Amino acid sequence: MDTTSFALRHIGPNSTEQQAMLDTIGVKDLEQLITETIPDNIRLENDLDLDAAMSEQEYLTHIYKLSQLNKVYKSYIGLGYHPTNLPAVIQRNILENPGWYTAYTPYQAEIAQGRLEALLNFQTMIIDLTGMEIANASLLDESTAAAEAMGLLFAVRDRAQKKANVNKFFVSDLVLPQTIALLETRANPIGIELVIGNEAEYNLSDEYFGALLQYPGKNGQITDIKSFIEQANAKNIKVAVAADILSLVKLEAPGKFGADVVVGTTQRFGIPMGYGGPHAAFFATKEAYKRDVPGRIIGVTKDKNGNRALRMALQTREQHIKRDKATSNICTAQVLLAVMAGMYAVYHGPKGLTFIADKVKNSTSTLANALEKLGLEQVNSHYFDTLQIKTDAVKVKYEAEKREVNFHYPDTNTVTISINETTTIEDLNEIISIFENATGNTTDKIASISHIKTIPDHLKRQSEFLTFEVFNTYHSETELMRYVKRLERKDLALNHSMISLGSCTMKLNAASEMLPLSWPNWGNIHPFVPADQPIGYKLVLKELENQLSEITGFAATSLQPNSGAQGEFAGLMVIKAYHESRGDHHRNICLIPSSAHGTNPASAVMAGMKVVVTKASENGNIDVEDLREKAELHKDNLSAIMVTYPSTHGVYESAIKEITQIIHDNGGQVYMDGANMNAQVGLTNPGNIGADVCHLNLHKTFAIPHGGGGPGVGPICVAEQLVPFLPGNPIVKTGGHQAISAISGAPFGSSLVCLISYGYIKMLGYRGLKKSTEIAILNANYIKERLKGSYPTLYSGEMGRAAHEMIIDCRDFKANGIEVTDIAKRLMDYGFHAPTVSFPVAGTMMIEPTESESKAEMDRFCDAMISIRKEIDSSSKDESNNILKNAPHTLDMLTADEWTLPYNREAAAFPLDFVRDNKFWPSVRRVDDAYGDRNLICSCAPIEDYMEA
Repeated sequence: MDTTSFALRHIGPNSTEQQAMLDTIGVKDLEQLITETIPDNIRLENDLDLDAAMSEQEYLTHIYKLSQLNKVYKSYIGLGYHPTNLPAVIQRNILENPGWYTAYTPYQAEIAQGRLEALLNFQTMIIDLTGMEIANASLLDESTAAAEAMGLLFAVRDRAQKKANVNKFFVSDLVLPQTIALLETRANPIGIELVIGNEAEYNLSDEYFGALLQYPGKNGQITDIKSFIEQANAKNIKVAVAADILSLVKLEAPGKFGADVVVGTTQRFGIPMGYGGPHAAFFATKEAYKRDVPGRIIGVTKDKNGNRALRMALQTREQHIKRDKATSNICTAQVLLAVMAGMYAVYHGPKGLTFIADKVKNSTSTLANALEKLGLEQVNSHYFDTLQIKTDAVKVKYEAEKREVNFHYPDTNTVTISINETTTIEDLNEIISIFENATGNTTDKIASISHIKTIPDHLKRQSEFLTFEVFNTYHSETELMRYVKRLERKDLALNHSMISLGSCTMKLNAASEMLPLSWPNWGNIHPFVPADQPIGYKLVLKELENQLSEITGFAATSLQPNSGAQGEFAGLMVIKAYHESRGDHHRNICLIPSSAHGTNPASAVMAGMKVVVTKASENGNIDVEDLREKAELHKDNLSAIMVTYPSTHGVYESAIKEITQIIHDNGGQVYMDGANMNAQVGLTNPGNIGADVCHLNLHKTFAIPHGGGGPGVGPICVAEQLVPFLPGNPIVKTGGHQAISAISGAPFGSSLVCLISYGYIKMLGYRGLKKSTEIAILNANYIKERLKGSYPTLYSGEMGRAAHEMIIDCRDFKANGIEVTDIAKRLMDYGFHAPTVSFPVAGTMMIEPTESESKAEMDRFCDAMISIRKEIDSSSKDESNNILKNAPHTLDMLTADEWTLPYNREAAAFPLDFVRDNKFWPSVRRVDDAYGDRNLICSCAPIEDYMEA
């Protein structure tokens, strides 16, 4: 055994097991299986032009050396990003803990109560600090959250405004530049006219439906948002506020002034800057708008016994249901980062946060006083953490960079300085010294921090916050460690068992890929530092772009989109820009197969396109003749098609090249959804198939962990003709020479977690990447064969093979009174997370084992599924009090004095022998979703608020 081979550690089945699986399937070798699975006309002729594999130790040495190339200066740049102190107890027990970072989105609530509680804490924290009625469980970044706020306010215009086509949206010129750039990207396609101006002088009229303010402004000035909101509301204009989360400890909550939406980032609650992300944005609004809130809301409900339980609320808002009627295409949150930020508030509590906020505010005012003694003008009359100094910025910049310090320089006569929680008295004196050298003047050193009034009385925080017990209990490390562990034990993650979710690719997130994320030379880089500082990042990100371009067969890549949904939108906007550059402004038809992911039609509508759905054939493939007919019908206005390959049904469609040619012949471009790229790498690719752009889910194929529902990264790879239009950034040069405006706030999106995918590719090398794809296909077909006779496979390829995932049909079990949901809940008793339920076909399960699962683990899963089938056969439509309908079975049930069920306790809890060795106990019984939606509670409310009288 080659102990230096990362592929050996990443891929589950060893060579002996692989052969046994091939024998079960009925093929002589892996090549025969691949030949019978993938159409010959799309197979790659040559190996990927990538480096050979590194060992784990070689990679860690390599990535450490690259980290040392980064110049980690002290950054006071601000603009929405700040250095932070990540408490070690949170770093070690959450960020570095696979029990937290390998979990999936909490759709299966009964085995996700820990994560759901942590997210409820996050929502409560946001509701308290913003003064709003409801909050979601995080969004992608502040800029995209602001864009979602604009979209929500546009959607909830009153009837008269919609009839009059009121479409103007006012944006204060104090809003962050990256946010304005993103608003520009989002506004035009859906018919919103942005008006950017001075909030103190601009006179709003009935032509406006909404406005966005920054609180405090980008330059640090605290403006009178109270008066602005009052005047706007009097004219039926709704107001969104982008607020600094730490400043809200000292500033009154915007909700108290009548704001309709409050957004921002929780990055400064202990999350490293990471050259731009990932960071959990927040989104809070009024309960009246709850059905238009983007993303996910965690709600309180009850389980089958009437006990308190949590789950994702209002799930019908998800794009897979609403499709082109969805108000947002967001399907990924930033759960891991939201959990960390929420725990930061739990650990520090209201008193600790007040101490930190006071330290920042008072350090800032102390610095302002010292700079004024130097004879410098400090412009901001009211401020929290940012000063605006009038001086020779060129001289200051020269002196600052000699001392390895970064400020922000809006123009040649202005320097802004943003103080943060890590700033010490020594740091303040260093700043003073820089200005002394730049001006030639001197002043006394700062000896202590003094309190100076910087916030006007009518904007000072009066309302209480974080009063719930959870924020006032766990302030010692011992207590927080135990609380985090208690929540972790309620969640089933990859460190317990296989999560075989189709389309979601829950593969190994290797420790060697994850380790560098904790290193300060990667974490402590501000996204807007000068170009000569993030050298290590530049090398990694550029090589990752090249790697992904080679893997996809395309000319270039943009890493900016920070989720799969953002990647979809970015890809379509690039196509739109390409058509417009050729004068084809009228091309706005997007063909979407009926089997496509629900985010596809939502993204197309966001990009200003009209969706035309094409049919699926009986075998689940795209109906080529229906596609041809619709492409030719709309050829004068055809913009694009959105396809997933292999198909969402888990099949390599042999007609894919014909499909892409039809689109090109009729003037359109081909967008390929990269959700199933794990079945392509090294064997085929989108470029070879004839696509023009694809997005990749790095949190699927390329090993970034799902983190309980985020972070995700969704870069786009494009063909030569689309390269000029790759997205830009208003501060750091990115993208093509005809770049579309920003897709996310940071120039390279969630740069920090891109290190994971870089390491995944470096350690697997070209051979390991190909082998991973082959084994993913082997594992899926092995499960298909093992379940044969117990569950029919709904779709398969022309030679009867599955791709890397498969759909089993459970609809006939209705005759026994069993729904697919019952199977999902019963799997919990066997210690497994359910496969994907009822997508893309109602009443089915989509199973994807990935290449990382061993034969032994897959056999346990198959044994569980076969055992459940026997339980189904023993069930009757006339008797619902059965083992499947009562699943999952909790420890409380099994240890109760009374047992009245018509089967024994052993069958309920230990249906197979292997379950005894590693029993996972669901912490609640089946949750009542409908009750929770009727009684929406999304904060840490007391029990009386959600229980029926």
